[in-house]
Amino acid sequence: MWRRRPAGAGDCALARSPSSSSAASASGDSEEEDTGFLEVTVSDMKHPPPELSPMPEGLSPQQVVRRHILGSIVQSERSYVDSLKRILQDYRNPLLEMEPKVLSARKCQLVFFRLKEILQCHSMFQIALASRVAEWDATEKIGDLFVASFSKSMVLDVYSDYVNNFTTAMSLIKKACLTKPAFLEFLKKRQMASADRVTLYGLMVKPIQRFPQFILLLQDMLKNTPKGHADRLSLQLALTELETLAEKLNEQKRLADQVAEIQQLGKSISDRSSLNKLLSSGQRQLLLCETLTETVYGDRGQLVKSKERKVFLLNDMLVCANINFKPVNSRGQLEISSLVPLGPKYVVKWSTALPQVQVVEVGQESGAYDKDNAGGHNTAAAKKHAPAGQASHNKVYLGPPRLFQELQDLQKDLAVVEQITLLISTLHGTYQNLNMTVAQDWCLALQRMMRVKEEEIHSANKCRLRLLLPGKPDKSGRPISFMVVFITPNPLSKISWVNRLHLAKIGLREENQPGWLCPDEDKKSKAPFWCPILSCRVPAFSSKALDLQLGAAVHNPVQSSLLGFSAVSTSLPQGYLWVGGGQEGAGGQVEIFSLNRSVPRTVKFFPVASQVLCMEYIPERDPPAEPGPAAEQPPAPTICLGLRDGSIVAYGSVDAGTQCLLTRRSPGLQPVLCLKHSPDYLFAGLQDGTVAAYARNNGGPWELAEQPTCLAVGTGPVRALLALDETLWASCANQVTVLDASSLQAQQTFEAHPDAEASVTHMIKAGSGVWMAFSSGSSIRLFHTETLEHLQEINIATRTTFVLPGQKHVRVTSLLICQGLLWVGTDQGIIVLLPVPRLEGIPKITGKGMVSLNGHGGPVAFLAVALSTLAPDVLKSDKEEEEGGGAEEAKPAEPAGPSLPPPPREMRKKGVLLQYRLRSTTHLPGQLLSVREAPAGAAPEHTEEDGSIYEMADDPDVWVRSRPCARDAPRKEISSVAIISGGRGYRNFGAAGPAGGETDSTLLIWQVPLML
Repeated sequence: MWRRRPAGAGDCALARSPSSSSAASASGDSEEEDTGFLEVTVSDMKHPPPELSPMPEGLSPQQVVRRHILGSIVQSERSYVDSLKRILQDYRNPLLEMEPKVLSARKCQLVFFRLKEILQCHSMFQIALASRVAEWDATEKIGDLFVASFSKSMVLDVYSDYVNNFTTAMSLIKKACLTKPAFLEFLKKRQMASADRVTLYGLMVKPIQRFPQFILLLQDMLKNTPKGHADRLSLQLALTELETLAEKLNEQKRLADQVAEIQQLGKSISDRSSLNKLLSSGQRQLLLCETLTETVYGDRGQLVKSKERKVFLLNDMLVCANINFKPVNSRGQLEISSLVPLGPKYVVKWSTALPQVQVVEVGQESGAYDKDNAGGHNTAAAKKHAPAGQASHNKVYLGPPRLFQELQDLQKDLAVVEQITLLISTLHGTYQNLNMTVAQDWCLALQRMMRVKEEEIHSANKCRLRLLLPGKPDKSGRPISFMVVFITPNPLSKISWVNRLHLAKIGLREENQPGWLCPDEDKKSKAPFWCPILSCRVPAFSSKALDLQLGAAVHNPVQSSLLGFSAVSTSLPQGYLWVGGGQEGAGGQVEIFSLNRSVPRTVKFFPVASQVLCMEYIPERDPPAEPGPAAEQPPAPTICLGLRDGSIVAYGSVDAGTQCLLTRRSPGLQPVLCLKHSPDYLFAGLQDGTVAAYARNNGGPWELAEQPTCLAVGTGPVRALLALDETLWASCANQVTVLDASSLQAQQTFEAHPDAEASVTHMIKAGSGVWMAFSSGSSIRLFHTETLEHLQEINIATRTTFVLPGQKHVRVTSLLICQGLLWVGTDQGIIVLLPVPRLEGIPKITGKGMVSLNGHGGPVAFLAVALSTLAPDVLKSDKEEEEGGGAEEAKPAEPAGPSLPPPPREMRKKGVLLQYRLRSTTHLPGQLLSVREAPAGAAPEHTEEDGSIYEMADDPDVWVRSRPCARDAPRKEISSVAIISGGRGYRNFGAAGPAGGETDSTLLIWQVPLML
């Protein structure tokens, strides 16, 4: 769409010249603004802006809505282009022409870096949009235009440069306002002359908001585009392109911020120090940095002092620094050199190697605390559910001392009152106010007071991060530790710190150094900071039976109220992992692991009649909205096993005693190769090409029909089933049959692979696509869920050769999609990770991905995900609880009427679009930046920067939105995720030498940082 044309053609063109030097320009090394993009102009006379014609009659309601959304796209794009022109015409050009100059040409270039190129991109887009709008009523297509316009690398280049430079530009503006009254006066005059009174800052933040706005508009358009419409696939592909672009911008911004922060930290250390050498080696990754408040308490629990510190979590060390502001020098003069554009200068207070840092939680004994056994220690939350007498035996320290002292006093008093109660029970006479009823009331009252005190301690813990650090040895040489207490801005921050500290320590183990290989051109690129970390490997079935093969695994999520606040941050996703397997021609085994800790522990092990081939977790149903008098308890969660002897066995969850609820036999006792459930049926794929559909009982205890409905889909085995919204996909050989999930009628059959011998073995859905793996060949293929069109094919062997050179014959043995990552297990034991979009677009693979250097000695038998969600009340800070969730209530005004139910989880996620890390400039003196004009008489130091643009915590993670929303509303969920792979033995592919000889069934468990 964008082509270079002859000069003077009048049209707009944009092309990248080979000599790009954006980095040099961004740093101010070049005086030339042209950094590899050819400047072009767009004539408004020749290319008038898009204009939607009057609405024709006879349109369907959906067509009317789509037309309105198109109008919003046209209007928002026109407004955006006008804003870009205003920045250049009203600010940049006059500043360059002004004499005497209030801003040098070099600083002007830095402030307005890449804005001309962004305007050129959107001028071209507007031309194409105008022609598409003109023919809208005939074609009704817009998605392909977004794909063509925003899939170009030059768009990513210019936006990435702009976003990465934004904080520098804002800091330069602020410094100029402070030091050059003429510049401040110029900005004020320009703002007052504009009709909307939007500040320069308000205009310059618009490019950062642009892609989130596009994504929201396209989501609305897709929602109102019926299946089968010519624009639907194009819209889904457009969403994919925009999401991919946004993700790349995020990653590049994160890397730029990381480099800037580490450089800033390095500047505050003497050149000769060992820490400076470590920081300048280029081997350090910044995992987390935040401004926390260090607090010191007195003996009686009173706050003695508090001070803000900047805390840096690097991949192998923790650094704490004073935030060093010196805007005034010793002579009382303004020291401009301290107002550096990349943030505050720091003075390092202490730094510690990560393995020596311990998080010590409320209620845990300092001497015995071991991070890897966090799940096994009593916390204040755990004691809440323990008998009162038992709590008195647990010595509690390390909180605000006053609260703990009061709790201990109550425990002692309760022990005394219990003794008094025993003595009262031995009285022979009857006395007023001295009887068992009164004594029991005393006990109950004290227990209630203890519960209140434990709640206070638990609440204090939510934002209190306690770190035990190594100090200097005493005179006798004994090591001494000291405690540092930080207050985090909110509970989410506390959880994030504990989780990242825990995972960073695991990341230092030998098997994670490195754990992943990024097959990049230079082969040197490091795995990104979010990559999964191998947290443990666990034997399955070992010492219990010989030569058992792993078959399948499922996660049974169970919320545990006994887990402490921070134990949740370090434990695996709550619940139980069921692992099944066995021996062909012999019996089967099931082993159940508890995941409520940082290392799984076996809680149950039992035999079954035959080898386990597949498993399906069926969650408990939501209770009916209006339970009738005859309605019984809804069925509890169930785990179904498919066995080689044709049995389908259903078990209750671990908490319900794992009793066998029922057994069914497949028709002809055919081996059950796969299981999938829908609200009405349990589907079983059988060896003889049949799908058996067992009707589920809607009420009462969990029940399946005795006789299934049998659906023949072919003559070969049905190896994979996939339940979509209203359909069931069943694979047989290289064909996939689409069945109606309610009527059980076959809708259509399509060929998934040209080779008849390549049977479909795995199907996994994400967004509007399904990825498939096959019994032969090393490729995986993507199909559209609606048109069944083949969209992409990826050869996995091109990735695995980085680990096992020369091994070209690779077969995919397992597939899993989780949180934007496609996991691929192979017969070589290698696991490959490929990035895919998360929104409702097409899950095309958009990057090179990574290869795990940790794998199995044989084929990867299965990949399973364990996922649990933290309850929202855990995330509330005291202030929120006092306000009764005020943030939730701060919603746009809605018409009065019946209250709507909360949106489902997947709908809520879609408001969260794009995360930019924009460093706040509040630490710099001067008027705070805002989109709107400052209110008259507002003191600058108390004026908030506009929260709808970005939150004013230092270096916040900002979710930019384009619609009115609750002001900085906290996210209401945290997802804890672990990925489990099963196979023969363990192998480190990064180690030199032949593969190890382990043959035992082994589980490898990866954790990813909590999704905050």
